[in-house]
Amino acid sequence: MHTHSTNTEITHLPFAHPIPYLKKGDKIAITCPAKKLPQPMTDAIALLQSWGLEVVLGDTVTASYHQFAGDDDLRARDLQRFIDDDSIKAIIAARGGYGVIRMIDKVNFERFTQNPKWLVGFSDITVLHTHLFTNYQAQSIHGQMPINIPDASARSLNTLKKALFGEELSYEFKSHTHNRSGESSGVLVGGNLSLLVAVSGSVSEFDYTGKILFIEDVGEYLYTVDRMLRKLKRAGKLSQLEGLIVGGFSEIKDNDIPFGQTVPEIIMDIVKEYNYPVCFDFPAGHIPDNCSIILGRQIQLTVQEQQVEVKF
Repeated sequence: MHTHSTNTEITHLPFAHPIPYLKKGDKIAITCPAKKLPQPMTDAIALLQSWGLEVVLGDTVTASYHQFAGDDDLRARDLQRFIDDDSIKAIIAARGGYGVIRMIDKVNFERFTQNPKWLVGFSDITVLHTHLFTNYQAQSIHGQMPINIPDASARSLNTLKKALFGEELSYEFKSHTHNRSGESSGVLVGGNLSLLVAVSGSVSEFDYTGKILFIEDVGEYLYTVDRMLRKLKRAGKLSQLEGLIVGGFSEIKDNDIPFGQTVPEIIMDIVKEYNYPVCFDFPAGHIPDNCSIILGRQIQLTVQEQQVEVKF
């Protein structure tokens, strides 16, 4: 196992025990490690309280610095406060946007290794997911965030509750025409494709070998999706996977001269010489039905002609 040197030496401490699930009466913190909030999170707070949780709000929830929820130091300090507070059992990012990569190296995760807790979010929060898994072998929840809750499907919110409270998670859905059948198991890693590329070569990048990779993205051009995946391929990241799960690729744009391939066509073209199972339209990403998945956890992936099954 490699240790990387940044300004502070990171020690790799595998957890002796899994992160404790939530129970009624537990405290959950909301912080904004990236973009600032446009309005209060009334719906989200009410929902978390309805699950029997006590909600604690960070200073970043009302902070503003350009497009960010406070400057990098404030956002790092807010996250640090909740990592170091043993009474907080889970930390949920209020929203994504952009900014985690600017502040993550200011955060000390030492207390996290002594007292691990669930971290929840998606999109820009991918940087935190990859960092925690790579350096501390920690599982985390890729799922709905407070800003998305007013538009979220009931199912996606129910899966977030299940993930936090330790209920069984599994998904079955109809097969996409571009799927590649097969069965495999491996540790689930991934998140937002743009952020996976952004952390490559850094202390937050994970080892792709033997993993099942999940990817999603929003607002990209077809050619940038192609370029990012080819970057990962050329770096040797896609050849040794156990499986590929493709979530939502929403609001994808094209140029005046059409690219000529859809997202599924781009992806299958890039992974055509490998033989692991591939599935499309997994219900996660920048979509209302953004169902929760547990990154860093062993999953079973079964892709058949008619249906796909993912079991945690």
